[in-house]
Amino acid sequence: MFVRINESGGRRYLQVVESYRNEAGKPRHRVVANLGRIDGMEDGHLDALIRGLCRAAGREEPAKLKITHAPARAYGDVFALHELWKDLGLDRALGRALRSGKRKLDVEALVRAMVFNRLCAADSKLGCLCWLDTVAMPAMPEGVTHQHLLRAMDALIDHAELVEAELARQIRPLVDQDLAVVFYDLTTVRIHGEGEVDDDLRAFGMNKETGGIARQFVLGLVQTTEGLPLMHTVHPGNVAETRTLQAMLKTVLQRFPVQRVVLVADRGLLSMESIGELTALAEQGGRKLEFILAVPARRYTELAETFRKLTFSEDGLAEGSFAGHRLIVAHDPLRAEDQTARRRARIAELEAMAEKMVTRLDGQDAGETTRGRRASDRGAYSRFTRAVAEAELTRFIKADYAADRFSWALDEAAISAAKLFDGKLALITNALVLTPADAVARYKALSDIERGFRVLKSDIEIAPVHHRLPDRIRAHALICFLALVLYRVMRMHLKAKGAASPRTALDHLARIQKHTTHTGAQTFTGISKSQPEQVSLFDALDIKTPA
Repeated sequence: MFVRINESGGRRYLQVVESYRNEAGKPRHRVVANLGRIDGMEDGHLDALIRGLCRAAGREEPAKLKITHAPARAYGDVFALHELWKDLGLDRALGRALRSGKRKLDVEALVRAMVFNRLCAADSKLGCLCWLDTVAMPAMPEGVTHQHLLRAMDALIDHAELVEAELARQIRPLVDQDLAVVFYDLTTVRIHGEGEVDDDLRAFGMNKETGGIARQFVLGLVQTTEGLPLMHTVHPGNVAETRTLQAMLKTVLQRFPVQRVVLVADRGLLSMESIGELTALAEQGGRKLEFILAVPARRYTELAETFRKLTFSEDGLAEGSFAGHRLIVAHDPLRAEDQTARRRARIAELEAMAEKMVTRLDGQDAGETTRGRRASDRGAYSRFTRAVAEAELTRFIKADYAADRFSWALDEAAISAAKLFDGKLALITNALVLTPADAVARYKALSDIERGFRVLKSDIEIAPVHHRLPDRIRAHALICFLALVLYRVMRMHLKAKGAASPRTALDHLARIQKHTTHTGAQTFTGISKSQPEQVSLFDALDIKTPA
């Protein structure tokens, strides 16, 4: 039954109407009761009737109902990430890899929560629990504890190979099977924790972020030209970069059956000994491997004569040979001029510092008195050589330790040789069909991996890591890698539509909230209305608007 207002002869009547089906099964209405005219009725005249109907239905009167509102929870950002997660098939991939009849935990949901937390409000696992209380995570079990998250990490790494194989299966359709240009680079991730454990990944090495020695592990990343991450690797913090290249390529060839691979990598990964091994590895499956590797600066001295003989084209490109392979050199005159000027300026500063020391020492020898401690030639040597080392100019400025008095000299030959290398980028490749311009362009595209590392260390906050056990460190790295995959997929969609960055988009979408209201024994839920800007973001991401 329901209440209906019926109009007749310019008058309005309140009726109680019942729905029913006639003998033919067609829906019909019939008036159960006429409650009288309501036109001209003053406010409040129906209150007694409403209270009576509530008593007849066994419900509380509206005036006595207690309405409570639960805290609003962010919904738009986790909804968008959940839709992308499903579109990529990551829910199915993790579900297949982590399926177990003995395990009662919903590992896929817990891993998904930790991945989304890295993108929305990166925090520790305990912090992730607090964050879950502030968001309306779709398909999330109740009563999640810290131990649940840790057990999910353990399950994830126990089946890591299967998980990564399933992820590769989902990504494989996005990779060109005939020609895959893969970019590979490594970064260092700072890590905390004392004590030693078996198979410890935490080792002291040169940290790329601070430039000093730090306890860390090494993270490798492989991605496509479109910026889509394909896989990651985790190594001890003191591993030699060249030793990671062969294992990485072997895994890529296993997971992605491409026929021709073009590997682009940075300076620290060039090893003449490993090039032959890499080529042989690719040829075992009847596939072709081409590489574009940057020549490390420490090997430029071997190229001095080659550089002198090169003839550069108008676009600053030249070609030669090195170690039996094509050598492509790009020259930027403006950059060369700037590097030369900055080196000369640093040398001039150190010379001025040395002249000041000599003036003081000469003054002391002549009997002049000065403030502070008395200077000495040995002290001058110590201060000067330390300053030269910090400026990384030991090749150009030589202190004469054999002399009785403090003195130094400039190595003009070394300065001239360094000037020869200024503004130059040397690449070695076995790709015969690539033009020099194409090879340089593909190498410069490697900078997109550096942007990925910056995202890992800023938005996703992969470091510092506080885990101690190797498997937990690997699980943390895998969770951050999954977050990077989602981030890059968001970036690809948003960039194609000229929309905001993923970070800005998530911030805007987080303003869509889910509200819960309790009225007596009833509970009502609702979602705040999406604004035009938020609707455009959902359209750019090619996902539906939450309803």
